[in-house]
Amino acid sequence: MDSEKVIVCRCEDVLLSDVLRAIERGYRDLESIKRLLRVGMGSCQGRHCLPIIARVLAKTTGLRIDELNYPSSRPPLMPIQLKYFVSDGNEG
Repeated sequence: MDSEKVIVCRCEDVLLSDVLRAIERGYRDLESIKRLLRVGMGSCQGRHCLPIIARVLAKTTGLRIDELNYPSSRPPLMPIQLKYFVSDGNEG
């Protein structure tokens, strides 16, 4: 498998090779990898990429999956109604 072609985070376009380089540089937990590579910050909020990266991290470091702490999610401070994001087309 060519790690330069395997995408592990589609939202942020992060390759397996990026994750492996981060681990080689000493990033040994999901939170630090998230901060470095922005994985888990796209539209899926890590639902797809974080489990994949956790498996890569566990396999590479010898840690067990249950030893890895998933980053905490950070929802908005207050809910915002969708109508504030939708344009009615009348703006000048």
